[in-house]
Amino acid sequence: MKHETPPPLVGNARIHIGFMPNAEAVNRQLLADYGPLQANDFLRRSHHFHGRYENLYLARERLPAIAPILAQAQRYAEALLARPEQALRCGFWINDMGPGAVTTEHDHDENDEMLSAVYYVQAPQNAGELVIVEPHSRTLITAQAGMFVFFAPAVIHSVSLNQSGQQRISIGMNFGPALA
Repeated sequence: MKHETPPPLVGNARIHIGFMPNAEAVNRQLLADYGPLQANDFLRRSHHFHGRYENLYLARERLPAIAPILAQAQRYAEALLARPEQALRCGFWINDMGPGAVTTEHDHDENDEMLSAVYYVQAPQNAGELVIVEPHSRTLITAQAGMFVFFAPAVIHSVSLNQSGQQRISIGMNFGPALA
């Protein structure tokens, strides 16, 4: 499948940052679709820590506005992995992080993931930073609506305390080989 070239990524060997074209309109539509969802719209929830589920899973059809975000993420993943001969699948979940919430340290190295990512739909000021944990340091990334951050699945990461008065909404993703 031929795609247009994605906008350039910035970063180092472990972290790559990109941006969604037309992010404001895309995010506005996604939030409009996401707002009315009810508990029974989600297929499952996982990682119950500090009084909330960190991961909310739903079918793509329940959130049609996610399509351009996943398509852009797929283009970035294909470029980063440089594996045109191997089709990729993308699993995703929503992380809806209210005021006072954190996301605990974890990695995504569970199955056959080749690349992990997060996309920020809504990221108010002081809503927490993505913390990349390395052996002798921590890298803090301030979320911006419309920003993608890509990293290896084995990278340990967390999100610091949401000190804003608003929800921070992001989409977590894992890319792996397409299932036959």
